[in-house]
Amino acid sequence: MNLRWTVHELRLHHPFTIARGSSMTRRVVVTELEHDGIVGRGEAAPIARYGETVESVLHFLSTFDLSRFPDPFALDAVLGAADAHHAGNAAAKTAIDLALHDWIGQRVGLPLWKYWGLDPASAPVTSFTIGIDAPEIVEQKVREAEGFSILKIKLGGEDDRAIIRAVRRATDRLIRVDANEGWKKKEDAVEKIRWLEQEGVEFVEQPMPAEDIAATAWVRDRVTMPLIADENSLRLHDVPGLMGAFDGINIKLMKCTGLREAHRMIATARACRMKVMIGCMIETSVGITAAAHLTPLLDYADLDGNLLIENDPFVGVRVENGRLILPDHPGLGVHPRD
Repeated sequence: MNLRWTVHELRLHHPFTIARGSSMTRRVVVTELEHDGIVGRGEAAPIARYGETVESVLHFLSTFDLSRFPDPFALDAVLGAADAHHAGNAAAKTAIDLALHDWIGQRVGLPLWKYWGLDPASAPVTSFTIGIDAPEIVEQKVREAEGFSILKIKLGGEDDRAIIRAVRRATDRLIRVDANEGWKKKEDAVEKIRWLEQEGVEFVEQPMPAEDIAATAWVRDRVTMPLIADENSLRLHDVPGLMGAFDGINIKLMKCTGLREAHRMIATARACRMKVMIGCMIETSVGITAAAHLTPLLDYADLDGNLLIENDPFVGVRVENGRLILPDHPGLGVHPRD
């Protein structure tokens, strides 16, 4: 197996702001795995929160020798070796995982959802993300997102209530909230969540810092709204320990090392009687489409990272009135934009 890669700079339609910072561009790495005349694509969208950069992804890919593996179907062997190659580097490992799955789907001639025996009609509607901004800009963004029945609102700053009021001036649609660890005091978190319960919010994602899971459990005991883990839910081994603090998990391929690990996290969360959501970073249609193939297994979807950019170099999953339309082509079903 031969692996090559390309760096892409993605331009956002609007500045994307969460509790940890703001940006107008993101860089990602798209991989191509070639074997027996078939090319499988993957993607790494590195996350600074976990010490990854484009440069660290390139170093990982350049030092992991895929040519020593003769068979792309040997997922456990290849991905196990990749996981052991260097600690961390989840996005870089995801780029290899997705390329392998794309290759396998193309070799057997089936889209991944069909290869896994799933029904794309059962996929949940995706939400559309509104980043932190001035209330008047938030209101404008909400009106621009008229085609989406569910909105995900980023909070965790000083103007949380003003932002929600701006959303409600523009729409009465269902909203979800992601605090991105932005609420530092558990008493403040309880007060805000109780207020959000009156504003038509379905759930709150990651209200407290990941390192203070005891505080999250304290909050959960005092609110009725479900809490969904994100920064606390990185890999399979995290999931059982979240019982009692969270009602569900958000899986992101770029945090968990890819589709193989995501499948295991879904099964484990179900065994723990937890809801399951799949989310994303700012990604091209390669990464977003890969995640979309899992959505028939899930309760919630937040797969809009490719919709937030203006120069997506690929075409894959489509969104119609918030519903994910999975490709019917083999593998990921992604191809370069003309």
